[in-house]
Amino acid sequence: MQHSTSSPSSLTPMLIIGGLFFLFGFVTWLNGSLIPFLQIACELSYTQAYFVTFVFYISYTVLALPSSLILRRTGYRRGMALGLAIMVAGALLFVPAAWLREYSVFLLALFILGAGLTILQTAANPFIVMIGPRETAAVRISVMGILNKGAGFIAPLVFTALVLSDMSRFSEARIASLDAAARAAELTELSARLMTPYLIMAAMLLILAVFIKYAPLTEPGAEEPATAAAGEKSALSLPHVILGALTLFFYVGVEVIAGDTIGLFGKESGVANFGQLTSYTMAFMVLGYTLGLLAIPRLISQQTALQLSALLGVLFAILVLTTSVESRSVAELLYGWTPIPLLPNAVFFVALFGLSNALVWPAVWPLALQDLSKTQTNTASALLIMGIAGGALLPLLYGALADGWDPQSAYWIMIPCYLFILFY
Repeated sequence: MQHSTSSPSSLTPMLIIGGLFFLFGFVTWLNGSLIPFLQIACELSYTQAYFVTFVFYISYTVLALPSSLILRRTGYRRGMALGLAIMVAGALLFVPAAWLREYSVFLLALFILGAGLTILQTAANPFIVMIGPRETAAVRISVMGILNKGAGFIAPLVFTALVLSDMSRFSEARIASLDAAARAAELTELSARLMTPYLIMAAMLLILAVFIKYAPLTEPGAEEPATAAAGEKSALSLPHVILGALTLFFYVGVEVIAGDTIGLFGKESGVANFGQLTSYTMAFMVLGYTLGLLAIPRLISQQTALQLSALLGVLFAILVLTTSVESRSVAELLYGWTPIPLLPNAVFFVALFGLSNALVWPAVWPLALQDLSKTQTNTASALLIMGIAGGALLPLLYGALADGWDPQSAYWIMIPCYLFILFY
């Protein structure tokens, strides 16, 4: 496969796809703030609350292979526009969900949002790999990761400003003291706060869908046949593709646990700004991506960075399990001189998972797609996207463990996941 190596030819696609990765991050990492909000508004247990992540990420498993078939017919550009249009429908469904305060409708809206993102991700990830040389693909994906996690840093702050202001009046103790009618009225008022933000999101997604449909994006690999060559192996039979998908399963699981459970864990640990805690995890992910761009391969190899990431993940998991949820000594030592609110030690180490997670995704994609034809790339990309199901199943398992034990002890689930990444 031939690729252009000139920067000007890939600059415009990089800017456009970069905007999409920012969007991915904004929509995806809202879930970290949405989970504790919906737990209050819909009166949910831990396990029920983490169905937010389950339905959002299970859509990747259900729709990844169909998405590859769609992209064969539409091409990458029109496929991305279609994904955005589906996301518009999901965002609009939040309005009746909030009006009715019906958790099942919220879950349906999240599934539809995830379905649109599945098509977008299935198109955008191989797109960013193929618009330039393979040997620099990890760098391009790292830039996309910075945009994605940068949006993940901003999204909880925006959500907190628009939705989570004056949450003290909705404390569990006060809500429990009300009679049934008054409690329902106040919780419905709380739920209705979601309407305006998701209407704004729907409008922005619609504008972006129209823009992408007519954007000057050239299909990468357009010179290659859309059908498999005679004797060409299926991507599903290639070990490096299968292992890449399994690695992404465990990686996305720990990434989502780190980003989406920290808010509820912080809430249970008495952190006042619990709605903003996903921003801490995303900030450490951006730091990790930035360090990777500066250090790889100048100072350390990609393989060494991956090994270090997995080992750090195991270390942080042990520290989460063994440190205090009352003491703030670690945060005091590291940034006590700043106005940033201090976190309990155990919650802070959950945020540090972002640092250990940052370099996994940009390494797996170019390795898993190495030496594949366009047809194989479509199928392999869909399989890798199916690995995102780890973000559906592992946080749900974490929630069940938190219900059975406690939120802090449930983080032991992170250790075997990081050990598999280390094995890969």
